[in-house]
Amino acid sequence: MHAFMRPFSKTLSVLLHPLLMPLFATWLALELDPHLGYFLPPQARWLLLGMLAIMTIGFPLTSILLLLRTGLISSLEMPVRQERIAPFAMTLVYYGLAYYLLRKAPLHPAVHGIFLGVIAALTTTLIITLRWKISVHMVGIGGVIGAVIGIGMLHALPLIPLVAALVLLAGVLGTARLFTSDHTQAQVIAGTVLGTGCTCAAVLLGWTI
Repeated sequence: MHAFMRPFSKTLSVLLHPLLMPLFATWLALELDPHLGYFLPPQARWLLLGMLAIMTIGFPLTSILLLLRTGLISSLEMPVRQERIAPFAMTLVYYGLAYYLLRKAPLHPAVHGIFLGVIAALTTTLIITLRWKISVHMVGIGGVIGAVIGIGMLHALPLIPLVAALVLLAGVLGTARLFTSDHTQAQVIAGTVLGTGCTCAAVLLGWTI
């Protein structure tokens, strides 16, 4: 059983990598509630998502690979807490640029709120990482859960089954992180709560900024 769980856990950790979660949350929000991108033509929507992919996945990944090549981080998993500080800070800059791009698009402010939540979650993660190692994978999946909960509450959408499925997926991912990393249960739970709380609060309270 253990021999099966380890490769499965590694695969799941890659498929649900935190760099993918902001794009996934944005796409999911636009699919769940068409009103969020009502004034954005279909072709423009895919162009926007493509640019977000470059800013939130392509740029951070390129920077991380450069840090790996220069020896500033030991591996892509960044098992040492101190190694995570520079990649997190660089990614935060790229997320800020992505938020600026979203502000220029004709989108509902709730979409802006999702990225405000993402930025708040990453900023908090960066601060926590100065002293403690929190699971950034769980921050990422928690952010998706928080975005869906926030949109569902904001527009009274029946999203409880989807939220339940995402929570179940988060549970599987959390178990996977315990198998494939040196995270503790507390770090996994803290990451989930942080990601969920930041994005949900930003969608409900901070989207008018």
